Parts: sequence; structure tokens; C-alpha cells
Amino acid sequence: MILGIDPGTRITGYGVIRSPHEAVDFGCIRPPPHLALEERYKIIFDAIEALIVKHKPDRIAVESQFVLKNPQSAIKLGMAKGMVFLAAARAKIPVFEYAPKKAKLAVVGKGQASKLQVQKMIQTLLRLPILPEPEDAADALALAICCAHAMRQPLCMKPSADI
Repeated sequence: MILGIDPGTRITGYGVIRSPHEAVDFGCIRPPPHLALEERYKIIFDAIEALIVKHKPDRIAVESQFVLKNPQSAIKLGMAKGMVFLAAARAKIPVFEYAPKKAKLAVVGKGQASKLQVQKMIQTLLRLPILPEPEDAADALALAICCAHAMRQPLCMKPSADI
């Protein structure tokens, strides 16, 4: 099982797959926006730990952070991603990071794919009856599929060095 996580302080998408063609679960963690950041991070952490307990993944795939125009946004996003690393470390599960372009390439075949293209391809690949929504859940499933593909190519698979 692979747990994909698309971290964010407002919406953290998650997706669990058994294989590149079988979804087990997907959705979003949505901390109430009126809460202080530290409370939102705790909600994200607790929810990820609960997903780990429920699904017992072998590995976790997370979106690598890209530099944003606003340094404060990058810091907040990095801290949300840190909750993934902390939950994974507590459960002794390796974390693999993938750039958004690499995840899009793995599922759509092009790194510049739109969010809608990713959602439609995820629906097709995983044989889902409906479009996976919101986009964050589809992105998390794409990360998990990317990780599954990388597992078949060991030279492409590198766990995060910081865990």
C-alpha cells in the first residue's frame, strides 16, 4: 500500500493505492481556516497518523516543495509537509518525494498537464466511477501512482534523506 499526500494548510489531499490500478481510499483533510496555524498543523498530523493506522502503508509519497513567490506561503507549506514526515517517522515508514511535474508525467504522460487532465486520467487509471475531487485528492493519488511506478525502477527510487 502507498499513501500519497499533497500537503497544504487549508487542504491536504490524500490517496491510498494498493497498485497503480487500484485505489483503496482518497479524500482531503480540511482544518477549519479560523483556527491558529498550530492547531491546523495538529489536525493534519493527527489525520495522517489515523490514515497510517487505518491503511498500514509500506511507503508514503509526498509532493516536493517548490519555491513560491511568497516566502511565508512556502514556510507554511513546508510545515504542513513536516507533519507528513513526523507521522511517517513515528510509524517508521519511508517517505519518497516527487515533484508535481514528475507525478503528472507518471499519470498523464506530460509534466505540464492541467489539474483536470490529472483528475480524468486518475479516474481512468483507477477505474473510479466519479472524478476524484477535490484536485488535491487527485494529486495525492497521482503521487502514489508515481511512487508505484518508481518502485519498478529501483534507480529512480530515493527515500527522503531527512527522515
